[in-house]
Amino acid sequence: MNLPFKRDKKIAILGATGLVGLQLIKVLERRNFPVSELRLFASQDSIGKPLLFHKRLMNIQPVDFSNIDIAFFATDGTSSKKYYPAAKEAGCVVIDKSSAFRMDPLVPLVIPEINGHEIAKHRGIIASPNCTTSLLALPLFPLHTAFQIKRIVVATYQAASGGGKKQLQKLLQDAKESTLDLFPHDSALTPNGYVEEEVKMKEEAQKIMRATFALSATCVRVPVIRAHSLAINVEFHLPFTLDKVYEILHQSPGITVYEDRVNNRFATPLFASEKEEVFCGRLRCDASHANTLEMWVVGDQLLKGAALNAVQIAEYL
Repeated sequence: MNLPFKRDKKIAILGATGLVGLQLIKVLERRNFPVSELRLFASQDSIGKPLLFHKRLMNIQPVDFSNIDIAFFATDGTSSKKYYPAAKEAGCVVIDKSSAFRMDPLVPLVIPEINGHEIAKHRGIIASPNCTTSLLALPLFPLHTAFQIKRIVVATYQAASGGGKKQLQKLLQDAKESTLDLFPHDSALTPNGYVEEEVKMKEEAQKIMRATFALSATCVRVPVIRAHSLAINVEFHLPFTLDKVYEILHQSPGITVYEDRVNNRFATPLFASEKEEVFCGRLRCDASHANTLEMWVVGDQLLKGAALNAVQIAEYL
């Protein structure tokens, strides 16, 4: 049968040796994404380094986007801005995990379960959101559709792997030296007292959900290897019942309600690590404020917060 399109794709990963880049390779493999060719790019020092894909050794190559269909950018914003012109010139579609293009009004910012239709509007680049934004928006969007969010107050407990290899190595060293600690997120402090990570959550969530609501976040780095946790307090314009909240979340893609109230057990970072779904629990009405829901959310930020979301975008493409 002759298909009207080419199914197998030539794929590139920029930043292949980083935590997200390595996870991208695993996700492409696990989801059996139709790859006819895979090119892996990283720093100049990494050229020639072998990585495994479907049990085959693939060497890191010099950056070359010619004849590439889809390029995943698993880099920081500076590198994304540096290499995007070359990718655009080569005619490939970029799926960017950095913050460089997320708030550009011409660039779709996508969580496929929420706004996958935006992918069709791309002009050669699609942005994937910040990891905490993804974990926040995925369970809140279906509730927003039903009850209309008025205000969100969220505290995040973010794993070391969200800070890259250096942060992860520091955690492991601190564990050996018994100097484990937690600290406010160390992204740049803005003039209003919020750090960039907290600002991203508000701006990106509003763009993805096409909504205007108040949001105040406190982001904290905790001594956990992998998977972020969020304590969310969300006020709605409309009244709700817990039964209806459970019904909505049970029907929403990418979400698992995980509660063992008898034994007081809920999702933890260790439980959520290397799992694709986002886990919700401890659902309860805020006893101090009307139309307000409390919830606990845990998800693997290297998967739904990063690599998995990017591959899902590619699957939509």
